[in-house]
Amino acid sequence: MKKIELEIVALSHSITQTHSYAVVLGEANGLRRLPIVIGGFEAQAIAVALEHMQPSRPLTHDLMKNFMNAFNVELQEIVISDLQEGIFYSKLVCYTDNDTVEIDSRTSDALALAVRFGCPIYTYEHIIESAGILMEDDKGKKKKGEAVGIEETGVKWNDLSGMSLTELETLLTDVLEHEDYIRAIAIRDEINKRK
Repeated sequence: MKKIELEIVALSHSITQTHSYAVVLGEANGLRRLPIVIGGFEAQAIAVALEHMQPSRPLTHDLMKNFMNAFNVELQEIVISDLQEGIFYSKLVCYTDNDTVEIDSRTSDALALAVRFGCPIYTYEHIIESAGILMEDDKGKKKKGEAVGIEETGVKWNDLSGMSLTELETLLTDVLEHEDYIRAIAIRDEINKRK
């Protein structure tokens, strides 16, 4: 299967789930986005590495990197390899002088390590097709803007089940235009349940 390269484009607090965050991966040289809900500790681990902060003591992912470096294990890439019942599965592809090993990992941990090692992040077409979101306007360029609350559109946030498929698709377009990925995840999931 052909791998699709991704990069981290956003990390935001989840409005829909307490103590949850979303990491948004963007297709390299493309317009598709793959939002993934992660926990607060994992979001912090990713944010610390993205911002090049140096904690006084190593965090767990820093410890893992130090351990791998001490034993000459190189993290070559991570692959988001599967999606089952809304859960993403990932693999760490590690190289040594003598061997290549794939290690199962939670996607949030894999991303925290990828940022620390500066290695590429990949997934497969079927995962982007089933869980991804296309970001473009009529000129094919990503739009930026202020987030629109669903309440502002006259629809209560937790009442997606009461909306028609057409209304959901219109609402999805609106929140995507304003890069509100957290709400887009819930709307996309509701649309997928009906198809």
